[in-house]
Amino acid sequence: MDINNKVIVITGAARGLGFAMAEYLADKGAKIALVDIDIESVTHAASTITDAKGYSCNVANEAEVEALFNQIKEDYSRIDGLVNNAGILRDGLLVKYRDGEISKMSLEQFQSVIDVNLSGVFLCGREAASHMIESGNGGVIVNISSISRAGNFGQTNYSAAKAGVVAMTTAWAQELAKFNIRTGAIAPGFIETEMTAQMPQKAYDMAAQMSPLKRMGTPYEIAQAVSFIFENDFLSGRVIEVDGATRI
Repeated sequence: MDINNKVIVITGAARGLGFAMAEYLADKGAKIALVDIDIESVTHAASTITDAKGYSCNVANEAEVEALFNQIKEDYSRIDGLVNNAGILRDGLLVKYRDGEISKMSLEQFQSVIDVNLSGVFLCGREAASHMIESGNGGVIVNISSISRAGNFGQTNYSAAKAGVVAMTTAWAQELAKFNIRTGAIAPGFIETEMTAQMPQKAYDMAAQMSPLKRMGTPYEIAQAVSFIFENDFLSGRVIEVDGATRI
């Protein structure tokens, strides 16, 4: 896909990885629909990017997602790409045993992550694909997974969601190919974001040292990978690990 003048929707785009993707793709001439639950933040973010508009949406809410994509289609007349980036963390052990007492991960703690990180990807992917099929122009859907999809200590909910994201990516590639819609996933390792910047210095250093490159990745490097999936017309249904050779 030639990104120039294409309309690309990015969720979780008010800051961090999503905003870096928006900037990078906009620099290549894309028209960007930035989506985030915080309308003030996403509106401000969009104001700093050429040919961009901010939208508020809870990606776990079906009605809001349907309305979002209808509005974007009305504003831009087409939807060519989607980056499913929105996500949350609610880390915790499945069960914790201390001083003779057992505490458990609550269903709410598990489900809240599944709702945003997996169901949200499903809903946005479904709506984007529907509009792409109706337009007859094809398109590309990129899902942001994680190296934690293989399973990571203290991340039962997050790991399950990110594994599901990769499985959906493969399924969609097979189902949507006849409509000229490609899919791809990216599994980032530890990346320098506002979230990692808040980690205690010792934990930050340990995370950085997990990569043989002895550093964290940058949002720019994830944005490069997103762009590659959009631009390589024979790539579909695969996950690209951008993790500096980190293995969890």
